[in-house]
Amino acid sequence: MTIRRIMPDLHTGSTAATDRHRTFYGLLGFEEVMDMDWVVTMASPANPTAQISFFTEERTAPVVPELSVEVEDVDAVYAAVTARGAEIVRELRDEEWGVRRFFVRDPGGRVVNVLTHRED
Repeated sequence: MTIRRIMPDLHTGSTAATDRHRTFYGLLGFEEVMDMDWVVTMASPANPTAQISFFTEERTAPVVPELSVEVEDVDAVYAAVTARGAEIVRELRDEEWGVRRFFVRDPGGRVVNVLTHRED
């Protein structure tokens, strides 16, 4: 299984807090690459896989994940983790913004968003 990127997901709780984070991480060299109102992602212009996301909420799942892992084949990873009995927090599904994803709980209780960008 190929991992394409890993990024932290920070729950800010409010638009004002997200704006403060956006300003701070901008000082570190990050630039905004996505703003969906409830989630903002910033990335390094020199290394676009170095990213961080700020969530005011999670609109399509029951919880805000703590970590996102982009993989080459999300269906294969989903099959592997379900076969091992991992706790699925949110079932595998396609999102309107072009990703296919599911949430799984790691052994420490953290929720991980596992995703693949669709090419259609």
